[in-house]
Amino acid sequence: MEIKKAVIPVAGHGTRLLPATKSQPKEMLPVGRKPVVQYVVEEIEAAGLKQILFVTGSKKRSIEDHFDKDMELLKQLRQSGKASIIEEMKYQEINVSFYYVRQSEQKGLADAVNLARDLVENESFVCALGDSIISSPKSGPSLLKRMMEVHRKHKAACTVAIERIPREEVYRYGVVKIGEELGNGVFKIEQLVEKPNIEDAPSDLTIAARYVFSPEIFQAIDMTLPDKGGELQLTDSIGLLLKKGAPVYAVMLKDKERRYDIGNYESYFKAFVDFALQDEKYGHILRHYLSRKL
Repeated sequence: MEIKKAVIPVAGHGTRLLPATKSQPKEMLPVGRKPVVQYVVEEIEAAGLKQILFVTGSKKRSIEDHFDKDMELLKQLRQSGKASIIEEMKYQEINVSFYYVRQSEQKGLADAVNLARDLVENESFVCALGDSIISSPKSGPSLLKRMMEVHRKHKAACTVAIERIPREEVYRYGVVKIGEELGNGVFKIEQLVEKPNIEDAPSDLTIAARYVFSPEIFQAIDMTLPDKGGELQLTDSIGLLLKKGAPVYAVMLKDKERRYDIGNYESYFKAFVDFALQDEKYGHILRHYLSRKL
């Protein structure tokens, strides 16, 4: 069955990026000339998905405003002859339907995904975290396309993207233990652990903010127990799928693919610099500036 729907959780408070996130979502912070979440939406649209559900929270209205077509602004730009800026605004014409649901309480990522139950119904769907950008080469199938193909081919309950990171950073993420490679960077998952202690981590492979789920995930979420902070962790829900023998697969990011996790200032600054340096119009100016500065 064709996968047509995607869920983007954007309800987090972004406390590690305060004070920048006091009055705006971290997903709306600019990286280069676009906000973080625009990269995510464009990635989803390029993979052929047609419906996107944002799971929002308080102070997230600017996300809805960003993807709403502003006819008055376009009119002003046309009247002032600013054709180049109008070109930059073409993302508003993206061929995707947007839906929004509010996560009133911070009950964890699994709870956010569970709010998509009514939209998803009995179909498989993509989940892409709204604070993480996947940078991929333009040639070849994208990460999401590869994940959806693996999910369909193996009739998976869950397919996740994984990447190898420095072991001292594993405590920040969901960590996976993989089995034998099935070919082309595809693995069957044997174990998942959410934010383990470094010494207890089963590997240095972490979930890279992209998932494909079958509707089975909702039954697993129903059985997921809250963690010590009272939240429902999505990694724990996937772990329940594994315990019942459901097929769970991993797709490794390729060498030229990279995940940018906009979760703290260090990663945000690195992402901004990398994307700004790649900018077709301003990248060379920034390179000259930095070479003089450094």
